[in-house]
Amino acid sequence: MRRSAVAMILSVRQGELHILMIKRAERKGDPWSGHMAFPGGRMDPEDANGFEVANRETEEEVGIRLGDCASCIGRLSDIRASPRGGLLGMAVTPFVFRLEREVRFRINHEVAEVVWVPLEFLLDTDRRESMTWARGKVNLTLPCYFYQGRRIWGLSLMMLDELMDLVEGRNPLRKVWRRG
Repeated sequence: MRRSAVAMILSVRQGELHILMIKRAERKGDPWSGHMAFPGGRMDPEDANGFEVANRETEEEVGIRLGDCASCIGRLSDIRASPRGGLLGMAVTPFVFRLEREVRFRINHEVAEVVWVPLEFLLDTDRRESMTWARGKVNLTLPCYFYQGRRIWGLSLMMLDELMDLVEGRNPLRKVWRRG
């Protein structure tokens, strides 16, 4: 099982709480090419833990050193992913940070753009839409948000849902129990 980590960075902007997302650059062979995501990536052998991965990858992808401008306020649940249906899979650990001052981004080749998404937008489940995801002969209807023409879905949406449950004080287990 490969390990990865991401940084979910919160900031107050124009009096509202926002979360930083990136639109990944279009890259051949990247299973998340062009997707909305959080800064992050795979653990390297020299990384001691997921926290180091989230910090290192954020600096590499968007040019900010979290230790200089943010504080970590928590860690969310690991999410398992199987890029391209691979057998080994990957566990992604999200770390939540609070930005403590304004920063200037220096995005690298992996990132097409940086986008601040208001939490109020994500907390409004009436804005949630559906999309069809197709792989081979399989078609799945999945939830998503469209924010200013950008689709937020998949792993990023799963992470956001857990964060929104915490922000609103909802019990995430309630969803599991209602399904049964």
